[in-house]
Amino acid sequence: MASISKNETGEKEGKTQGRKALIYAGAFVLVAIFAVLLWKAAEVFLLIFAGILLAIFLHALGRWINQKTRLPEKWSLAAVLLALVLVIASGIWYIAPEVSEQIDRLTERIPKAVDQAQQQVLKYEWMRKLFEQKDQLEKIVPDGSNIASTTAEIFTSTFGAFANFLIFLVIGIFLAINPRPYINGLVRLVPQPSRPRAREVLHEVGSALESWLLAKITAMFAVGALTTVGLSVIGIELALLLGILAALLTFIPNIGPILALIPAALLALVHGPDKLIYVVSLYMGIQALESYVLTPLLQQHMVDLPPALIISMQIFLGVLVGGLGIILATPLTAAAMVMIKMVYIEDILGDHQSAADS
Repeated sequence: MASISKNETGEKEGKTQGRKALIYAGAFVLVAIFAVLLWKAAEVFLLIFAGILLAIFLHALGRWINQKTRLPEKWSLAAVLLALVLVIASGIWYIAPEVSEQIDRLTERIPKAVDQAQQQVLKYEWMRKLFEQKDQLEKIVPDGSNIASTTAEIFTSTFGAFANFLIFLVIGIFLAINPRPYINGLVRLVPQPSRPRAREVLHEVGSALESWLLAKITAMFAVGALTTVGLSVIGIELALLLGILAALLTFIPNIGPILALIPAALLALVHGPDKLIYVVSLYMGIQALESYVLTPLLQQHMVDLPPALIISMQIFLGVLVGGLGIILATPLTAAAMVMIKMVYIEDILGDHQSAADS
């Protein structure tokens, strides 16, 4: 009898190990398939993620109106959409003509500014020696004739085609109107005992992205206003366009402020080194205010994102997808950090130690 029970126990253990092996093999295959899909259709996944960000933004505004006015959720969301349409239409009506004119003027003046900037720097002997190595420099820095095409490629890859924008808009609006079926569908993909935890993880990811997004949009408005006013006071032309550009590029940490500074610095250098110093100081001051005052104040409940990690993700996604990957690298990293902390560190490793205690 003892031998029979041992055999039965061994058979059960064997079946259990076999099931575990099948589960692990299936999980590995699913991860591999997902990785291949992510590699082959990375831009599609990023568009979906961008739509999720838009839905989070719209839902946050709708919830705020619901709390203030006690309107039903759908009516609150409808009010948000109507208000955004009115704001965008008003902006196009009142600001677009001026911005369009300034874009034309900037397109005309950037090549001239590049030439004048070159003449300014050639006043210094060490710069003349540097420009003597023209053949070597041309391999590193694109010449003036390629600036327009390079800029066009950057903006094309960054903002995408109109079809991509339409997909992003449709996904965001539909997710904002009724997010529950999508959340419930994701939750049902995990085993039943883990579903409450899965719902909690999704809630925390959404809260982190909402905190980051609202803080970033507030910072964008602040940076745009301060840049426009500051450049106007200094006496730099096209201040409105440069301010809008600085506001939009604030969405991209690390890289965005540098890209925003380049055209302003070129236009300032035309008027002499003093103007250039003023413009660089203005941009550095605004960037310091945004990085060390506004963002920490607005993102108090946001997960900490190490700068080196953000830059690494920007490089990786930029190489993989292009400009869209660079734009979405930070919120994608924030979402991944929350999931890693809750699912891997807390649930799998069992480490519930807070960051303050570590």
